[in-house]
Amino acid sequence: MKIAQDIILAPVITEKSMAGIADKKYTFKVAKDANKIEIAEAVEKLFKVKVAKVNTISVRGKEKRMGRYSGYTSSWKKAIVTLKADSKPIEFFDGLV
Repeated sequence: MKIAQDIILAPVITEKSMAGIADKKYTFKVAKDANKIEIAEAVEKLFKVKVAKVNTISVRGKEKRMGRYSGYTSSWKKAIVTLKADSKPIEFFDGLV
């Protein structure tokens, strides 16, 4: 069994993800093999909130070039977590907005 810190890897801090905080939608980079149930349980355990739903997106790696050499960035998985209406906001994101 995985622990919550192995499932939730990092927050995604972009202009679009910060706009979603008003609707209680938080975006995280998660483990590629994590499913929606594991992600919801990990967010509830780490931040002590109630999760309404989880949407996941597999982000593919982009091609990057450095001179004549080319390669790909690593692919990763993104989760957009929506909290229940009666749940408190996640305190980590309060200072960023």
